[in-house]
Amino acid sequence: MSKVYFASRRAEYADSVMDKVNNLIDRVNIKDGIDDNDSAAIKLHFGEPGLTTYLRPVLVKPFADKIKAAGGRPFLTDANTIYHGPRSDGVSHLETAVKNGFSYTVTGAPVIIADGINGEDYIEVDVPGKFYDKVKIAGQAHRAKAMVVLSHFKGHEMFGFGGALKNIGMGLAAKEGKLSLHSNIKPKIKKGNCTKCGSCIRYCPAGSIKMTEGGAQIDSAICTGCGQCLMVCSYHAVKIKWDMDFSEAQKRTAEYAYGVHNPKKGKIWYFNFLLDITPECDCYPYSDSPLVADIGILASADPVSIDRASYELVKAAPSLNNSKAEGLKEGEDKFKGGHPQTNPEPIFKHARDIGLGEDDYELIEI
Repeated sequence: MSKVYFASRRAEYADSVMDKVNNLIDRVNIKDGIDDNDSAAIKLHFGEPGLTTYLRPVLVKPFADKIKAAGGRPFLTDANTIYHGPRSDGVSHLETAVKNGFSYTVTGAPVIIADGINGEDYIEVDVPGKFYDKVKIAGQAHRAKAMVVLSHFKGHEMFGFGGALKNIGMGLAAKEGKLSLHSNIKPKIKKGNCTKCGSCIRYCPAGSIKMTEGGAQIDSAICTGCGQCLMVCSYHAVKIKWDMDFSEAQKRTAEYAYGVHNPKKGKIWYFNFLLDITPECDCYPYSDSPLVADIGILASADPVSIDRASYELVKAAPSLNNSKAEGLKEGEDKFKGGHPQTNPEPIFKHARDIGLGEDDYELIEI
């Protein structure tokens, strides 16, 4: 049974939220797992422009300070997205992070995008999976000697909720990995949008795209599904059909999470922030009303247990009026208010089955 430490959101003059964060860091003994001069990745989500409920940058600084005090060298990181937007390449991703407040002055650590400018920096990691025997993990995150995973706990359209497992499994998958997590078919060209600019052809590493009279055309027999064409097309002519069964996508994500976690056993820790628990993922450019009131912060060395504990705490909480969970009772799944089609149990079961963590936990309130 894994230990999950919990600090309530309630605060007093001598017991602020920042004090609670520092106490949680001490409880999971980060200092004992970081050796002198260790590079230490702080994995988080920098938020989209327009979003206001991503993890507050000021809450990141205690982690950077504790890592430095232990002799480590912290950096903030995340991997690029496969969809078009301000986090789809390393330059705009870095700019977005700084604009949203993740500067060195505020956090005490620099930002390094984990898979490089175009998402081409990744390491293949062996996993004991049903869907993968190797997963493609963002290079700088994998190379870091230690990792602290900071997750804003909220809703998600594929998982029901987004926590530690989604944060590392989907978040640190390289572009080709993200594509395989989301879809079981390869990209297609929407002819009406193609301007014949040739960018997709120049950047296709497999040489699978040819120009025809009607526009670009992808040879699915050659295409590796890397997603590079999706990123470089400025005219939204490359389309992916997002039709994978949610339970399969969850299980695939668990295997990617294993690829992040297992090489760092004993040197990776998880913190879930049950604050501003909104119905949508932080990849959206807006923030809807929270489903429930702020609950607190959890810490553990087990990504499965911390997500299970977080999920149960949200279920047990009263729903808020003027939210998508309005009317749902204590004990009911509040995330179904936003995404009634989702069921998070497959990711819990598969993560446990492949040895990623334990579903049983001891909740220790500090």
